[in-house]
Amino acid sequence: MSGEENVLKLVAADEPEPGGYRLEEQIGFILRRAHQRHVSVFASRIGDLTPPQFAALARLRDIGETSQNQLGSLVAMDAATVKGVIDRLAARGLVELRKHDADKRRLMVRLTEDGRRVVEGLIPRAEQITAETLAPLNAREAATLTRLLSRIV
Repeated sequence: MSGEENVLKLVAADEPEPGGYRLEEQIGFILRRAHQRHVSVFASRIGDLTPPQFAALARLRDIGETSQNQLGSLVAMDAATVKGVIDRLAARGLVELRKHDADKRRLMVRLTEDGRRVVEGLIPRAEQITAETLAPLNAREAATLTRLLSRIV
C-alpha cells in the first residue's frame, strides 16, 4: 500500500460511521497518547530518572521522611512498584531507608543530601516539561485540562 493510500485511509477514518466505535475518540486511547508524549518530553529533559523516580523524590522533598507504603500512596504507586523505585533510588544514594523506631516492619524513606540536591536541581526542568507537554494548548485550556483530569483520578 502506498503512502497516499495510507493517508486516504486515515482521512476516511476521520469520517464517523453512524454508531461506530472509533478508537481515536476513546478516553483511554487519548490519555495513553498524551502520556506517551509527556514521557517522551520527560526523557528528553531528565534522562537519568524515570517519572516515578522523580515523583518519589519530589514528594519526599515536600513532606520529608515517610513510610515506603505512605510514599507509594502519595505518588499513586502500588507497594511493589514503589519498592522497586525506592530500591533503585537507594542504590544511587538519593534516598536512605531505615526501620521505624516503634514498628520494625515499617520502612521509612528520606532524601539524602545528594537526593535533595538532585531534586532541587530538577524542579525547574520539571516545570519546563509540564509547559512543553501542554504547549499545544493556551493557558486557559491547559488549566481546564488539568482541572478536569484531576476530577477523574
